[in-house]
Amino acid sequence: MEQDSEVPGTVVLDGSPNVSEGVAPEQIYVQAGQPGLGGMPPATNATVALILSIVGLLMCFHCTAIPGVILANGALVTTNQYPNHPDAGVAKAAQVVGWIAIVIYSLVFLAYLALVGFVGLAIWSEGA
Repeated sequence: MEQDSEVPGTVVLDGSPNVSEGVAPEQIYVQAGQPGLGGMPPATNATVALILSIVGLLMCFHCTAIPGVILANGALVTTNQYPNHPDAGVAKAAQVVGWIAIVIYSLVFLAYLALVGFVGLAIWSEGA
């Protein structure tokens, strides 16, 4: 038996890749560190976290510093997935400033409690 060596005619649709016999179609590789649609990395709340952390450091104590640290941690999770993300530095700064505010005002609160305790102890011992 004689086999036909010609490839039967193929239909090529608009927009479909050209595939030849014996050649694998081209593949598009997407790596995890590449930006998303349009070359833009995903947005984060790093700027909001930095503002909350700074406000917490200056006047609102733990009320805004703790949410600032929480938002900064979420932003860092996103920025660590995308190398050279533009918000990486802002998220790290928000985390550092927020933790500094938390530590400072925790120490101030502990010093206040110690002062009240000493004054209360002095008043109590004077009356006895």
